[in-house]
Amino acid sequence: MERHRKHSVGGTTLHRCHPCRRAIPYRIYAVIHTCGIIALMYHHVHSLLTANNTLITCLLLLSDIVLAFMWATTTSLRLNPVHRTEYPEKYAAKPEDFPKLDVFICTADPYKEPPMMVVNTALSVMAYEYPSDKISVYVSDDGGSSLTLFALVEAAKFSKHWLPFCKKNNIEDRSPEVYFSSKSHSQSDEAENLKMMYKDMKSRVEHVVESGKVETSFITCDQFRGVFDLWTDKFTRHDHPTIIQVLQNSETDMDTTKKYIMPNLIYVSREKSKVSPHHFKAGALNTLLRVSGVMTNAPIILTLDCDMYSNDPATPVRALCYLTDPEINTGLGYVQFPQKFQGISKNDIYACAYKRLFEISMIGFDGLMGPNHVGTGCFFNRRVFYGAPSNLILPEIDELKPNRTVDKPINAQDVLALAHKVAGCIYEHNTNWGSKIGYRYGSLVEDYYTGYRLHCEGWRTVFCSPKRAAFCGDAPKSLIDVVSQQKRWAIGLLEVAFSRYSPITYGVKSMGLLMGLGYCQYACWPFWSLPHVVYGFLPQLALLYGVSVFPKSSDPWFWLYIVLFLGAYAQDLLDFVLEGGTYRGWWNDQRMWSIRGFSSHLFGFIEFTLQTLNLSTHGFNVTSKANDDEEQSKRYEKEMFEFGPSSTMFLPMTTAAIVNLLAFVWGLYGLFAWGKGLVLELMLASFVVVNCLPIYEAMVLRKDNGKLPKRICFVAVILTFVLIVSGYFFLK
Repeated sequence: MERHRKHSVGGTTLHRCHPCRRAIPYRIYAVIHTCGIIALMYHHVHSLLTANNTLITCLLLLSDIVLAFMWATTTSLRLNPVHRTEYPEKYAAKPEDFPKLDVFICTADPYKEPPMMVVNTALSVMAYEYPSDKISVYVSDDGGSSLTLFALVEAAKFSKHWLPFCKKNNIEDRSPEVYFSSKSHSQSDEAENLKMMYKDMKSRVEHVVESGKVETSFITCDQFRGVFDLWTDKFTRHDHPTIIQVLQNSETDMDTTKKYIMPNLIYVSREKSKVSPHHFKAGALNTLLRVSGVMTNAPIILTLDCDMYSNDPATPVRALCYLTDPEINTGLGYVQFPQKFQGISKNDIYACAYKRLFEISMIGFDGLMGPNHVGTGCFFNRRVFYGAPSNLILPEIDELKPNRTVDKPINAQDVLALAHKVAGCIYEHNTNWGSKIGYRYGSLVEDYYTGYRLHCEGWRTVFCSPKRAAFCGDAPKSLIDVVSQQKRWAIGLLEVAFSRYSPITYGVKSMGLLMGLGYCQYACWPFWSLPHVVYGFLPQLALLYGVSVFPKSSDPWFWLYIVLFLGAYAQDLLDFVLEGGTYRGWWNDQRMWSIRGFSSHLFGFIEFTLQTLNLSTHGFNVTSKANDDEEQSKRYEKEMFEFGPSSTMFLPMTTAAIVNLLAFVWGLYGLFAWGKGLVLELMLASFVVVNCLPIYEAMVLRKDNGKLPKRICFVAVILTFVLIVSGYFFLK
């Protein structure tokens, strides 16, 4: 575990590590809570031996075992959290001494991920406060769309004006869309002219996207005219040849003032075939690893999602404060920055900031071996993809060795020919790619799985979270997009949990108990669905029939439940607030955790089971980042839940909302009519009812398009009736 210390390079302190003060109190509370859990397990076992209905007791015992295990995984990351501070202003390398940087940007669908979004992300990193001749930006278009290529051709032209403007005026917001949307942007003639150029480019790109094809009249660069001819009638997103196009070359291209060298910009669409597996995003990233290895082979790689633009031009230098530190760089695999999101509602109703995932858990991991990889905003040491720190695994050809020095231009014919070859759909056959080299295959959550495997190999990582967000992106603004995305995550996490590399076995053995449990926290996310379903229905049905499943208020065990519940929630709230969250934000976050338990986690578990039994096949659905619905945006700003189109994933949560409301009303009636009641059951039902207020509103009060679909409400009422009738036989 890393203690408080500073790190110096050549006598200059580039970064510090600060242990969190709450670590000691958390360790003390962990002992107390563990004793409470042991007592609860004893109570369950004793009840099991004396209970009339052993099935109810078994369900509650199983649910509490899951809750106890998940608490243990969370606690493993609370025992030694650390914060870090870096000093990029002290990094004093000469421009020629800066290491080369390859940037990978991934996109897959021009309609769900608008090309202008890709353009802004690319321009923001091309304009880094970093030697431009050292930067190479590779855009992977896994949708194989001429629309995306056209947008990048336009971006290359615009960048010759944008980059010198940013560097000359020391602009911080280097995404043109963000800069020109800001009220504080410069009103100078130069800025206004540039704004008009940007609007013209945006108009052309959006017109092409709307028409669905690139008309010849829109192609103004003769050198790129021929490449668009590759999109023939036989060209489909699932079956097409490799396309690699150098759109900008640092060796030949200058800005309009002839003062600044332009960075490399390369478009890559790997070969696709319906008969060859392509391994989704992991396959696209491995293609970029090989193509960049052939063309530039920079020792540092930055991976970005297409919607995650750079928000701080000094970000690469922050990463270098760690990656160039001789004390730690030999075993340092990557520097992970947190994901931050723009346009989130005031109190984040869908918990899309993922504060636990991207901040709270990260500082816990950082006190152990370092944070897990979250798919974007990560600066990699290229060497990390080629085996353990002490065991270099050589690729199949010398041109892909991680330490090779490139001595040929990126547009040389033999370089481009080899780049096309390594981007072929059959290139990986009978190689180590995806198993021992590169991003690892075997899970839909390639980021989590790859980071996990790298930690198992012995690599250490660093979490870098500066005050000014390094990267900003867009978050889903409808509930169906949120739960659909997380269902895919749930399936991918279960693929890891039940693989030969399961964190609970292989992970603990390779990384140690705390780190292994930390990774289990994510791998076992879908298991939350079990206690959610049991505690969402069983005590409430018991309340309707007057059957006690919890200790009564006169029983000493009653207070154990109260203490464990309040203790767990209070600690969770403390974590949230200490890391900059708000009380309302925490409330929405815990509510969304319950909603995910009844939707994403539950349906992910079901779909994974069907896949395991070969009754279903999985796919990779790109989350839509387009947001053209003004009415939906207005509702989101008002923090109204957007249920949108009908989905079976809304059915369990709606049924639970109805059952809990009935149980709450009946429990209150019993409490006031007879002066007695089932207190814990009533408290649980009331807690769920308060969490379900947005669902009741969407069922009854709302008339807009974001209300809960009538079909879901109707089916939920029928299921409620079936559950109540079944409960009579089950509980009586």
